[in-house]
Amino acid sequence: MTPLTPATPMTAAAWALDTPSGRAAREIAAEYADGALLNHSVRSYAFAAEYADRHGLSYDRELLYVSALAHDLGLTAPFDSHTLPFEEAGGHVARVLTAGLGWPAERRARAEEIIVLHMRDDVTAAEDVESHLLQVGTSADVSGLGLADFDPAFTAGLLAEYPRLGFGDAFFALVADQAVRKPQCAAAAYVAGGAKERIAANPLDRQG
Repeated sequence: MTPLTPATPMTAAAWALDTPSGRAAREIAAEYADGALLNHSVRSYAFAAEYADRHGLSYDRELLYVSALAHDLGLTAPFDSHTLPFEEAGGHVARVLTAGLGWPAERRARAEEIIVLHMRDDVTAAEDVESHLLQVGTSADVSGLGLADFDPAFTAGLLAEYPRLGFGDAFFALVADQAVRKPQCAAAAYVAGGAKERIAANPLDRQG
């Protein structure tokens, strides 16, 4: 598949990728995630894509979008693994989803890899641009990291289209539960490192 790179800054219409794979990913995410988690997934993609535009980064838009829509499905009850970290479980969901879409094995593996690596902040754009972008997008949405890099009008429009719906508290409850049940997982280190305070301080929750 040819990489898709936006030529202009993201608009509301571009926050939902209108390809067969994009529509399928959105449908599956909406079926299993509640409104707060679904909106977070879309906002994470939008922040990631906008960041790429602002920094002139070339990336595979469809691959990033599908990965973003699936990245937290491992936190939902049907896909929550009793042994695997949620990002690994979500990676497997993405792999099965994209197999059904006819993606080749290498591209399915990339979707899984992007979701697993989004929990790390040491993957540079030069090493893996889609993984880096998803980490940037999720960090902006979860804790407000790097929000100053985005046009306030872009952020306000995104929140108006995809409101928070109490996402911060709900998300922390989910990752805290992961930390208790899987103490060796990345979510446990995230919680131990002050996630609750960072999430609570996110300025996005004072905007929408």
